[in-house]
Amino acid sequence: MNDILLLKQGEIVLKGLNRRIFEDKLVSNVRRRMAHIGNFRIYAAQSTVYVEPLDDSADMDAAFEAAKQIFGFVAVVRAAACEKDPQAIFETAKTYLAGEFAKAKSFKVESKRSDKSFPLTSIQVSQEVGGLLSDAFPDVPVDVHSPELVVNVEIREAAAYVHSVPELGAGGMPVGSCGSAVSMLSGGIDSPVSTWMAAKRGVHIIPVHFFSFPYTSELAKQKVVELARLLAPWCGRMTLEIVPFTHIQEEIRDRCPEEYFTIIMRRFMARICERIADTNRCGAIITGESLGQVASQTMQAMAVTQECVKIPVLRPLVCMDKRDIIEVARKIGTFETSILPYEDCCTVFTPRHPRTKPRLEEVIEAEAPLDIDALCEEAVANIERVVISR
Repeated sequence: MNDILLLKQGEIVLKGLNRRIFEDKLVSNVRRRMAHIGNFRIYAAQSTVYVEPLDDSADMDAAFEAAKQIFGFVAVVRAAACEKDPQAIFETAKTYLAGEFAKAKSFKVESKRSDKSFPLTSIQVSQEVGGLLSDAFPDVPVDVHSPELVVNVEIREAAAYVHSVPELGAGGMPVGSCGSAVSMLSGGIDSPVSTWMAAKRGVHIIPVHFFSFPYTSELAKQKVVELARLLAPWCGRMTLEIVPFTHIQEEIRDRCPEEYFTIIMRRFMARICERIADTNRCGAIITGESLGQVASQTMQAMAVTQECVKIPVLRPLVCMDKRDIIEVARKIGTFETSILPYEDCCTVFTPRHPRTKPRLEEVIEAEAPLDIDALCEEAVANIERVVISR
């Protein structure tokens, strides 16, 4: 029996003349993701990417789980291929879904005929195959309204495919199809989620972490490396850029009014991210900010923060509640690591009474004693880079 994965494309199918570009990127991402799992033939046809094992060494269980983390698919199906003949379809369903029939109390057959040259209609296929299965499993009655088991039959150009209920895919767009962006990655809950959400929209991620040793520990840095590794199955291979931030924060502490510490610090982060973005040909900066969550995330503060850069600053979480963000963090597997009790640079030199509605001219005056360009260049020159793979 030919075990195969059918990966159903999502919103790519709505694309026009450039659809092939997105589809090629999707197939390329699947090939990279499956390369370490086994030897597969991977190709696209009829709004579906087929993952067909070429030998017995292919781990279909691992391939199925990996496919659910590839952005660009709305559904992931593990199916059995057979000849386009009702008897062959019946025999395949009888064998392939025997375990499902053993547990089910009712069933029905749903058929889709993409190959319009096939002589039977979808309804006729369902009726014929359903009748044969009803005879084979007399203790499992047919229920066309609320069945426990749905036997799906797809008549496509190359073969017929039999499977039970599809599982949800990751959705979104293929990573890399919508450009690249720098994403600020702290050790908290929010930034891994915002990074994941940007990748879901087809963005290739360059994660950036600001590290303030000895105020933040080596364990805090390793926590961020682990978060990046947890994101890699979704986001693909990344290079984590670890920016030494201690000197900048000490200069801000020593030379700037305390109420502006956080705003000035975030302006430095934005400037450094813009330099990294320019080096890596990125089109935007991603942050984990959510409107009103903390003092530096008011509309006024965010406007002042992004004023110092020319590229867009994207905030995927800007209108999300903390509860919703935590729910996504649990789903993608970053929450438990994010809540480990290791500090990050945002907790260093926190002002007692931060300005929540800063004015741009006041912030520019407050940071005037700093040699901004020299501090940024020093930080960029000493970046530590860690390659993150699955």
